[in-house]
Amino acid sequence: MVDAILEGAAENGAETVIYNLASLDIKGCDACHRCQETGCCAIDDDMQELYRQIEEADAVVLGSPVYMWQMTAQTKLLIDRMTAFLKPNFSSRLDHKKLILVFTQGIPDRDAFNSYFEYTAGVLYYLGFDVLETIVAAGTDNLEVAFRPRLLEKSRELGKLISASNPVSPRYRRAEPRPTPSI
Repeated sequence: MVDAILEGAAENGAETVIYNLASLDIKGCDACHRCQETGCCAIDDDMQELYRQIEEADAVVLGSPVYMWQMTAQTKLLIDRMTAFLKPNFSSRLDHKKLILVFTQGIPDRDAFNSYFEYTAGVLYYLGFDVLETIVAAGTDNLEVAFRPRLLEKSRELGKLISASNPVSPRYRRAEPRPTPSI
């Protein structure tokens, strides 16, 4: 589905890059908090390239199979390390970066993990992403995504939309900061 989204975006002239997180060297966050001060993570690994790519991208597509009711460990490492996009006051260094979430799951009940998908979208929203869509392919133990032409076509169409000048409205949008009342 990620490939189909990127194909759709490329049809509109977008440049696309895909990374397989399992093949990258991404270490866990050690909570040193240096990134909040400097805007740059102190750990020298493949995340340095991903930070650059995310910052330069107009949109990000993040895909993961569901393992044990949540994203893969490799995807969780990526999200933990995106703490570097937060400033010391916990506002984001990203400016409404467009994001599409893509999940596959073996269980056929498409809604089985909805609360987890909503939670994940909320975390990414907090990090500075406008979550445009969450696509879920359920029952992939019985029928692979490659044999679901309607789902792949929907994914391609979504890729065309995110690469257009006026994409779909985000389901989650960062709110403007409000002053916190003092007590």
